[in-house]
Amino acid sequence: MKKLERRAILCLCLAAVLIIGLGLFVYLQFRDGGDWAAYPANKHIYKDGHLATGSIYDVNGTLLLENTKDGPKYNSDYSKRVATLHAVGDNEGNIATGANTAFGDKLVGYNFINGVYSTNEKGRSLYLTIDSDICEVASEAMGDHDGTIGVYNYETGEIICMVSKPDYDPQDPPQVEEGDDSGIYMNKLISATIVPGSTFKLVTSAAAIDTIEDIDSFSYTCTGVKQYATADVDKVSCPYAHGTVDFEGALAKSCNCAFAELSEMIGQATMEEYAKKSGLTSQYKINGIKTAKGSAEFPESGVNLAWASIGQYHDLVNPAAMMIYAGAIANGGKAAQPRLIDSVKFSNGWPASIPWEPKTDELIGRSTANTLSRLMKNNVEVSYGGESNFPGLDLYAKSGTAQLGGDQEPHSWFTGFIKNEGSPYAFVVVVEHGGWGSETAGSIANEVLQAVVNR
Repeated sequence: MKKLERRAILCLCLAAVLIIGLGLFVYLQFRDGGDWAAYPANKHIYKDGHLATGSIYDVNGTLLLENTKDGPKYNSDYSKRVATLHAVGDNEGNIATGANTAFGDKLVGYNFINGVYSTNEKGRSLYLTIDSDICEVASEAMGDHDGTIGVYNYETGEIICMVSKPDYDPQDPPQVEEGDDSGIYMNKLISATIVPGSTFKLVTSAAAIDTIEDIDSFSYTCTGVKQYATADVDKVSCPYAHGTVDFEGALAKSCNCAFAELSEMIGQATMEEYAKKSGLTSQYKINGIKTAKGSAEFPESGVNLAWASIGQYHDLVNPAAMMIYAGAIANGGKAAQPRLIDSVKFSNGWPASIPWEPKTDELIGRSTANTLSRLMKNNVEVSYGGESNFPGLDLYAKSGTAQLGGDQEPHSWFTGFIKNEGSPYAFVVVVEHGGWGSETAGSIANEVLQAVVNR
């Protein structure tokens, strides 16, 4: 009798394991079924390892890529293909963050009931938030420079411009040799981390506004060098002597020596706190695509604390994160989470639901954001040429010249936002080895933003 009882208990345990296992499988299928179905071994939707179903459009309904059994069909316009390459992706899957790879499950039309079965085998239509016309302007403005440009609506999260260089024509892909480090397959807006230079002074400024008593009384006389020890490396330098500057002037002239002084007043712990709060050392998800995580290291004191506080030392920032931070300054402390998907439609035209988190955490206090906005407006008027260089733009910005050491030409940054009526957009422009920030990246930003406000 006891033997039968033990066997019955064993059978019940095995049945429980089976039920739990089945429940776990159903849950995982519901959660990850789209990813399973989009695996290249699925010959129903792939041919020769290439996705053979689904189409990608820009926000205006311009066809950018149609996947077919006979191969990919890109837009007929060369400049559009190149300008939208890293947002759309390639048919080989080399650009891992491109929509054709990252959103493969959405393109194949998977659902929990029917799997990937459809009567016309066309999959879904994926509409991105990018405007291919704006991307064309951005790509042409960058010319032969490497780098990235991003523009997004800080109220709605729509990324309307996503351009990365170097690029190529996906209709005629190059033969890339093993070990190539050009970054041709990298979407630098999403996946790169780059020395931020003086754009990081926006974070240091936020810390100074919040923690230094009577910051408006701050004054510093810049001689061009702030020496910390006798060794030549133990100093912070400026391109020239700025003379006596207040806090507003220190940011407008991007005075390294004045910000070195501010970093001592702020201190290591506070700089670490504000770098973390800014989101520049965090990772974002753009419809599930993870951005690269930035980093910043602040020594206890001295010359390296100063350099870290002005965007050098070991600082590395993801361009998209900087764009989002600019959006938070514009929007009173919080910005919309960026998104690349505008909508997804089934082959019958019915829309599919796309989850989206509307807001970031608070990246900067509301009052501090308002103060920093005023200072960024002053930067444009005093240091970047104002209306003559940016006609018609209600522009708020900070430039950055990221020194790389040796004889390398510095990276050129320009980031900020506009508040033109109907155009609440934050932006970032990074030109690798482009020289001075406001000159190179600033002029490119103007071309793109002019196109944005005249959409």
